[in-house]
Amino acid sequence: MLYQNAILHTLTLMGSTSRANRPGPDHHCLPRDSVDALQASWWQRRPDLDFDPVGVCARLARVRGHIDVEIERVLAAHGLGAATFAVLITLARVGDGRGVTQRRLMDELGLTSGTISVRMNRLVSEGLIERSDDPESGRNTLITLTDRGRELFERVVPAHLANERRLLAALDDHERGTLATLLRKLLVEFEGSRPPAGATLRMGLTLAPAHVAITMRESVGLAPVAALLVREVDDGGAASHAGIRTGDVLVRAGRRELRSIAALYAAIDDDATSGRLRIALIRGEQEHSVTIRLAPAPAPAAEPAATPGRTGSGDHRL
Repeated sequence: MLYQNAILHTLTLMGSTSRANRPGPDHHCLPRDSVDALQASWWQRRPDLDFDPVGVCARLARVRGHIDVEIERVLAAHGLGAATFAVLITLARVGDGRGVTQRRLMDELGLTSGTISVRMNRLVSEGLIERSDDPESGRNTLITLTDRGRELFERVVPAHLANERRLLAALDDHERGTLATLLRKLLVEFEGSRPPAGATLRMGLTLAPAHVAITMRESVGLAPVAALLVREVDDGGAASHAGIRTGDVLVRAGRRELRSIAALYAAIDDDATSGRLRIALIRGEQEHSVTIRLAPAPAPAAEPAATPGRTGSGDHRL
């Protein structure tokens, strides 16, 4: 109790120091956590530094740590580790009667060729998978689950899913959806995105996310800007015709600030019927404005862009 009172007293003293120190109206009754104490300590010692990002990054890491412990506990009860479980569920998800190539598994799991080979050797020795040559390509190795591997999957997955549902029990359905949306928006910025197959709207741009744009501009002595950096402009594309150049930073589209690729797609959707999108950009240190023609407009129910996954480059193509 003394420890909690000390934290609350410190937070009260620092009440006007940071936005993170002032909970929103829906969350004013939340108890303070270990990250609040960490931030309060730093605000007292170094009020000249901005510790707001710690409120997100440290909580992501700490929550992930707690979740990992609980997941590992359930898997261990079935004699599994996280690495083995990842292979089993991936084979169950993407496999068929023919099997899955080792290369596909490597991409799905985000592993190097050396690591995937070692892992496959171990699972073969444990009798959970089988390896065979691909009859369609002598360079490919096909991986399939054995009967023992399939039985283990069917036994473990219900327990694993129930455990994950339990770990999120503090959040209602709406809160889980909101959290998933925000995490998706952030993850896409690291994995990159591509237009859906058959998309009619192409701007002819390759964009780097905001966190890369900040680093790239600082590396050449320019002021950091949290926006989308133009890496490449396709000749003859809509962006090229509008006058956009490599190195430009797209800061606004329509009424939206372009801190993420999600904001750009939302701006395109806003102006789909008009066929034109007004974009504010920074070239060097100067701000310019251009208009991109969006015709032909995407269909109202068009499939959204997708990430290439954990093996993606992090860039956005559209």
